[in-house]
Amino acid sequence: MADSTSTGQYNSGMVTERLSLTGDLLDQNTLSRVLDILNQRGIRFHTRKFKVGEFSDEPSIVELTLTAPDFETMRLALQACAEYGATFNIDEATLAEAEMDGVLPEGFYSTTNFSTQVLIEGQWIEVEKIEMDCGIRVWKDAGNWRAETCPMHQVRRGDKLVVGYNGIEVIPAEEEQRDEQEFRFMSNEVSSERPKGRMIAHAAAAIRRAHEEGKQVLFVGGPAIVHSGSSPLLAKLIERGWIDILFAGNALAAHDIEANMLGTSLGVNVETGGSSAHGHTHHLRAINRVRRAGSIRKAVDQGLLTGGTMFACIKTGTPFVLAGSIRDDGPLPDVIRDVVKAQDEMRRHIDNIGVCLMVATTLHSVATGNILPATVKTYCVDSDADTVIKLTDRGTHQAIGLVTDCEYFLSKLVDALS
Repeated sequence: MADSTSTGQYNSGMVTERLSLTGDLLDQNTLSRVLDILNQRGIRFHTRKFKVGEFSDEPSIVELTLTAPDFETMRLALQACAEYGATFNIDEATLAEAEMDGVLPEGFYSTTNFSTQVLIEGQWIEVEKIEMDCGIRVWKDAGNWRAETCPMHQVRRGDKLVVGYNGIEVIPAEEEQRDEQEFRFMSNEVSSERPKGRMIAHAAAAIRRAHEEGKQVLFVGGPAIVHSGSSPLLAKLIERGWIDILFAGNALAAHDIEANMLGTSLGVNVETGGSSAHGHTHHLRAINRVRRAGSIRKAVDQGLLTGGTMFACIKTGTPFVLAGSIRDDGPLPDVIRDVVKAQDEMRRHIDNIGVCLMVATTLHSVATGNILPATVKTYCVDSDADTVIKLTDRGTHQAIGLVTDCEYFLSKLVDALS
């Protein structure tokens, strides 16, 4: 007897299922009988995989993608295949109303960062704005069901949310990126001994391809970029249009501005590496000047800030999100000090991201990885392997980890994109 499983999705008004058959499919004509049923009921099919067992005890495997004009047609066709080993048991998603603001219903479905669909009234609905560790909110828009992830703090009383596990389909990243075998291969391990040149070339090619496809490139950076004297390299990438959005904290922006205004980063001369008298106060003086001006943009307009990463963002109109933390000095007036508001502002910028570069920052890398879909090609660069490992441990499994210093990475990336 053949074993069969199916998973479904809803797309462009058609119901789509994936049907897998395993067993003695040829000698017993199981496959031909199933195909006859599908043809008779008007189900279109496409062969995804066909592996014939080479030995008597080795099963044959066939995977088909089925397409029907509606859910009922698909259901009846699959029921008719049941006697040949096919099974079909898809329950609709269970919905519950939120009883209060900021609280998900008990038993809520917690999302992953993989593409997800929910089955409602016979239709598979794509979950929009996919990210991990959220609920799924559903509603009707002009008579059609829609679904999107909903962070806990955004729940409002009366919202309909998915509870339990019925009627949910999660598509693994391996399937979504089946044509990106090199990317999948390189993201399998973290080591300082991996071929850095090849990985940086791959990142450069991914950036070019993302822009060709109308996607954006997100850069997530930490203050080590400035401390290592690499801020001009990041500024070049922004000025040349390779970076579309910047996520960072108060530290990167403050030390970048300090370097431009006073020539130091944490009081250390970025050109000579020597210490400056009272240099430990320089970042505070730089922050104070920007606070007096009113914002980073106003500091640029007033001629106080004339170069560096933040200057490049202002001059090119590149949006940035500076998320604050408890240890911030100042902070700069552009820093969002409410972390929940900072998360929501970051979410506002990620709908069209194709590539994400995370360089020399642990907390911001993890925070960004938590809200990115698994389909975004993600490169995490740090001199400490533990930072890269922590990112993948927190659920950003799609990330390629590159253990190297940020100056090497950025200089080679600038060259590759020249």
